[in-house]
Amino acid sequence: MTSRSSITGHLAAFVAYAIFGFNIIVCKDLTSGHLIPPLGIFTLRSLIAGGLFWIVSLFLPKETVEKKDYIRIFAASMLGFLTCQVTFLVGIPHITPMDCSILTAMSPIYTMAIAALVIKEPITWQKAGGVAISFAGIIYLIVSRVAAPGGVTESTPFGIFMIILNSLSFSMYLGIFKPLISKYSAVTFMKWIFLFSACVSTPLSLKGLIAVEWAAIPSIQYAELAYLIICATFVTYFLIPVSQKRIRPTLVSMYSYIQPIIAIVISIAIGMDALTWQKVLAAAMVFGGVIIVSYSRSAR
Repeated sequence: MTSRSSITGHLAAFVAYAIFGFNIIVCKDLTSGHLIPPLGIFTLRSLIAGGLFWIVSLFLPKETVEKKDYIRIFAASMLGFLTCQVTFLVGIPHITPMDCSILTAMSPIYTMAIAALVIKEPITWQKAGGVAISFAGIIYLIVSRVAAPGGVTESTPFGIFMIILNSLSFSMYLGIFKPLISKYSAVTFMKWIFLFSACVSTPLSLKGLIAVEWAAIPSIQYAELAYLIICATFVTYFLIPVSQKRIRPTLVSMYSYIQPIIAIVISIAIGMDALTWQKVLAAAMVFGGVIIVSYSRSAR
């Protein structure tokens, strides 16, 4: 692997997870009003961002997908996009941005476990200890839920569970489908990912989308929806395969550290969330465990 290729992979992962960090705040505001159902938002993402990938593919050299790979791409679509994004959109109204950020910081550990099973990355005692510390942090976050000052709504067990599923499904996608992703260009792979997702979600969400009072939606939420579709879907799902082709799954997921930092700083600055000592302790445990795992000798 060339140095230039590795730098490209790291840069792509950095930009993608930075966008995801802003997206936590955007989706929290977009979904809190319940003006558009979560599955409807997902369908709009699939149709519009998927259409963009298909348009871009027209200007690139044609790439043929092997017939045996279509079923695997469909599975990747259901796990890495439909399950991942629907659980996030359903869960984000029921969890504070800070708690969401703490939970998503576990992604490298999930990815490490999947990578150990799929591509045989070794698990050391140091890694196991880091996992135990981070898991204890999540348990503490759940059992010590308190309402944040300033009237910020506390997280619910349902919201916490959905965000854990979100992180776990995306980590499984990163670890399980790396060989398949590396086989095709980012545009070819993603245009089929989005097509399969749209085919599944459109019939299920069509009634809800028709019932939406589009004229009643504030302009700011249209802007948030545009950010979600263009930046947090089209751009990020183009960049993630680019990074996966060039660096290891564990390294890709380690860039999720950027996501909570951005989300926490912005959420506190705009009054959407507030610090409590319980959250600081839980975050320290989660990040401490992740750091131990990341600096394990065999994780590099």
